[in-house]
Amino acid sequence: MAQPFIADLHIHSAYSRATSKDMNLESLYRWAQLKGLAVVATGDFTHPRWFAEMQEKLEPAEPGLYKLKDALCAALDAGIPEACHAPVRFILSAEISTIYKKNDRTRKVHSVILAPDFAGAGRLNARLQDIGANITSDGRPIIGMDCKRLLEFTLAASPGNVLIPAHIWTPHFSVLGAASGFDSIDECFEDLTPEIFALETGLSSDPAMNWMLSALDRFALVSNSDAHSPAKLAREANIFACDMTYPAMMKSLRDKDPGGFKG
Repeated sequence: MAQPFIADLHIHSAYSRATSKDMNLESLYRWAQLKGLAVVATGDFTHPRWFAEMQEKLEPAEPGLYKLKDALCAALDAGIPEACHAPVRFILSAEISTIYKKNDRTRKVHSVILAPDFAGAGRLNARLQDIGANITSDGRPIIGMDCKRLLEFTLAASPGNVLIPAHIWTPHFSVLGAASGFDSIDECFEDLTPEIFALETGLSSDPAMNWMLSALDRFALVSNSDAHSPAKLAREANIFACDMTYPAMMKSLRDKDPGGFKG
């Protein structure tokens, strides 16, 4: 069995509203080590300036994961306690807010999207720009698009891309939210529901609460920090025991493999 590691798959960058200016790659690298995180999301890959900065400062590591370039790490390591020194890997992520009407009700749903490489993330960005989506004003863009169509766009950009409904019980901005969500995952994603294999419990619920609803048993339940400042990293996070690669992590979630995804 691979050595267990902790991953935080949902955060934001300094390009999102109400977010610390310290949410940059250097701070994430430092705070990931202080918090014991082996894998941390980049957040906000839809924002052009952040996307460009990531391409400048990150380089490929294990399959589907990235690391801060060695020259940047060397300058930061001196300020990190030696007992905390450990490799940090980045996973490309974004959160998109979709606001739209379906079945005569306004829906407001947030989704986390993960990508295995800049090519898959970049094609999604380009597709969103092609339809006129404003992805430049906020790291978490608001798009007038049905969630099912966003999932179609996500998968068309790369078969390795993954969409995870975010903080699923938040009343106003989630797939099962009482104020603007749906009564089931199937109602939202219809025939594409099999492409959804993980749900984010978020800060508003925990796995034990979610397991009371049998309709969620088929999904892996993840939880993340949704951090807006570096010190909030890993306030909730995930324990994996698979190989530390993007394909292995996503496979362990898709298969609900208790040996690879510990909870």
